[in-house]
Amino acid sequence: MTCGFACGAPWTGWDTGAASSETHSAVVFFIGDRAYKLKKPVDLGFLDFSTPQAREAACHRETKLNRRFAPDVYLGVAEVRDPAGQACDHLVVMRRLPPSRRLSALVRAGVPAEGPVRRVARILATQHASAPRDPGITRQGSRDALWQRWKDNFAQIRQQPAELADASVIDEAQHMTDRFLADRDPLFAERARTGRIVDGHGDLLADDIFCLDDGPRILDCLEFDDRLRWVDGLDDAAFLAMDLERLAAPQLAERFIRWYAEYSGDPAPTSLRHHYAAYRSLVRGKVACLRAVQGDPEAAAEARQLFCMTLRHLRAAAVTLVMIGGLPGTGKSTLSAAVAGPLGFTVLSSDRIRKELAGISPDEHHPAAYGTGLYTQSWTGRTYRETLNRASALLRLGESVIIDASWNSAELRAGVAAAAQSTAADLVQLRCTAPRTVTTQRLENRAGASDADPCIAARMAAEEAPWTAAITIDTASGTLTTPAGEPGKPARQALNAIRPHGPEHTWRPTRPYMLPD
Repeated sequence: MTCGFACGAPWTGWDTGAASSETHSAVVFFIGDRAYKLKKPVDLGFLDFSTPQAREAACHRETKLNRRFAPDVYLGVAEVRDPAGQACDHLVVMRRLPPSRRLSALVRAGVPAEGPVRRVARILATQHASAPRDPGITRQGSRDALWQRWKDNFAQIRQQPAELADASVIDEAQHMTDRFLADRDPLFAERARTGRIVDGHGDLLADDIFCLDDGPRILDCLEFDDRLRWVDGLDDAAFLAMDLERLAAPQLAERFIRWYAEYSGDPAPTSLRHHYAAYRSLVRGKVACLRAVQGDPEAAAEARQLFCMTLRHLRAAAVTLVMIGGLPGTGKSTLSAAVAGPLGFTVLSSDRIRKELAGISPDEHHPAAYGTGLYTQSWTGRTYRETLNRASALLRLGESVIIDASWNSAELRAGVAAAAQSTAADLVQLRCTAPRTVTTQRLENRAGASDADPCIAARMAAEEAPWTAAITIDTASGTLTTPAGEPGKPARQALNAIRPHGPEHTWRPTRPYMLPD
């Protein structure tokens, strides 16, 4: 497509009241039923549009790539000619869409958007399913490639004015990023092996999604660097989830990422969803810094907001190994279940694994005298080794784990601490207690995998090593769950210990689980 736009005096004909919008890298002019995007002649480090040739190539690339998502919107590339008729620049020509139907406009106006957002999740999952895959694309989704992108972004952000990027926030974010990625290579190798790395959109923002009557149109994919578009599909989806959260729609953000996982059949751990949301927040924060430097009056506050979101999601992504222990009858198994549900953690029970190793049903009682049968020192050692092996494998795959066991031996506790260190996981130690009368009643009425009785509990109490590193949870101080299904006082105390910054397993920046005075 060619058009006779003049560029000898480059803006003549465009200074006529035509609407326009501007980003850090382009200006879009709206004339009639068309939109014309002009690339800015800038070199921002991560993109270089400083020459006419680079801008022309970017226009053609943008048109081709975006037709995957909105073929009826991207009409072609137009030439801009000087007074002598020579092409001096290029424009992407698009069908003009109503700004009131932007997803961002609907969200800001409080218009229900669950339907369109769910359709976007389906479109994205479908596009990812058919997207090309090859070794070059897959390499960009590796742990090391992702880690390098984080490092590059941190380096670029540290060059920005201090009032835009608080050094303490960026320092903590980089520390938590490095900790998450340090021992998670098995997670990213599995993502690559199962074809999760795709040629995606790369810049999925609510401003660029138009919710039309005949379905959403997704615009403005990332065209200037293929490597930044070759990402994990979940990473691609996390961009929109992050943006919806930025627009004060965290529940919609959470639903979107779940819908995407459902449509794509993606079993990714919750930690990875948060890690990618953090990465996208950081990238957008960097872009907001660039806009602030260019004079955008609202960009500075947005940058600070986005960097705080980055840190919050990194905290939520922290892979964690939780020891929940205590003597028989102190409620450790019940507490483990009450905490695992809200957090999405995996529970490994030593009682169940012990019987599994012996070929016995977990619910089959197999009582024995203290230190005999399945409860000899040899059997106990084998049980705990297997439990730690399973926990370590899950931690390396990004799954946080609760191990439900007595932990009355200092040697066994040291083994857990070593496992947490070797998998770059946070370690939280919780010790359940309850009055003897309560534990005796529980043991006499209990059902489940444990075979302990009050006599065994008394023998274990006599041999229990001091556990000063643990936080004590009195499970008799209140119900573990309320009638409404909310965490009771002991569970809230445990959740606060595991996630001291608040219940960041959700996308909502709420206060910590509040305990009554």
